Amino acid sequence: MSHDLSLKETQKEYHGTLKSYLIGFIVSLVLTIVSFSLVASGILSGLNLVYTIVSLALTQAIVQLLFFLHLGQEEKPRWETFIFYFMVLILLIVVIGSLWIMSDLNERMMSNMGAAMSHD
Repeated sequence: MSHDLSLKETQKEYHGTLKSYLIGFIVSLVLTIVSFSLVASGILSGLNLVYTIVSLALTQAIVQLLFFLHLGQEEKPRWETFIFYFMVLILLIVVIGSLWIMSDLNERMMSNMGAAMSHD
């Protein structure tokens, strides 16, 4: 019991400062306003709009990971970074697997629809 660490000793040393939180907040706010403005004004349309919004969303995700979750700022071993990469791997497996299954089901269902339509 004498080796128990206090809460202050167990807290991580890489928590952000007020300046880093403000920078992250302002960058996230600007990215959100730009995304909203592009959609609301109709400056871009179609795939150009989709690609722009996706790139702004990925940029905002990176900003939030760096400024708010402090990913990659810990000392070695980087357990939080490993856990994040594992989470991304699991997420990709679930999403790609779901898309694959839905695509396969769509092919199987539509091939039967084509045969049923030709018998009329």
